Amino acid sequence: MTSTVAAVAELLESLWPESGAEHWDAVGLVVGNPSADVDMVLLAVDAVGDTVDEAVALGAKLLITHHPLLLRGVTSVAEDRYKGSLVARLVRADCALFAVHTNADVVSSGTSGTLARLLGLTDLESLDGQSDAPPSVTGIGRFGRLPEPVSLGRLARTLADLLPATATGVRVSGDYDAEISTVALCAGAGDSYLSAPLVSRADVFITSDLRHHPASEARENAKLGGGPALIDISHWASEWLWLDAAGAQLREALPGVRTIVSELRTDPWDFAVTQ
Repeated sequence: MTSTVAAVAELLESLWPESGAEHWDAVGLVVGNPSADVDMVLLAVDAVGDTVDEAVALGAKLLITHHPLLLRGVTSVAEDRYKGSLVARLVRADCALFAVHTNADVVSSGTSGTLARLLGLTDLESLDGQSDAPPSVTGIGRFGRLPEPVSLGRLARTLADLLPATATGVRVSGDYDAEISTVALCAGAGDSYLSAPLVSRADVFITSDLRHHPASEARENAKLGGGPALIDISHWASEWLWLDAAGAQLREALPGVRTIVSELRTDPWDFAVTQ
């Protein structure tokens, strides 16, 4: 039994309401005919050449990505430009493209919620103050307590084991043997939350894409007893973990539609050279 792009979009709205997206975001249907049939869905973090090729090769009629292809304005979809090339390939293959971004970050089972669950965090709150009693915590990021204290090094090792491998791995700022009980985290780029009250209260802040100056300032504050240790993880890897949870929700709601989670690594870094 197949569905349609419009019917799947209606389901996605019920799971990840567009109203939850940030004002700057660009979520929803990007490419495709709402009335087209869908018998297979591919889930991925990024709409890039490899995932579009995968969707086309599988015969998927809908590619759902976390990151929007057209987040920033474009003036051309000519095929000699990568975004135009992807749009054209999807159109020719009758494969629709749908983006679910910050509206999937804020729900209880979203990107940060998934990472918090895998770490076993309890007593959850959101970093932006939009929280409620678990399991209905909503909002950006999470703050919670580990089942039992662990060293910073051990927590970093746990993350490395949870996350798919990437060239940049897991980077840490702090004392390897420091005891960690409380964790703040934000899947994806979260350095804008470094000064959030719950981050300041945490023993460690786990996020991605930490830039030099904000990380350096946070490190110096931590030395004076005024802030958390830092763990920087791959942006792609931190959000890829959510795809399994999203896939399970889609399979339950759409038993007649085959839902596949892409295993392709779309982290932009291919290798690292250590000194």
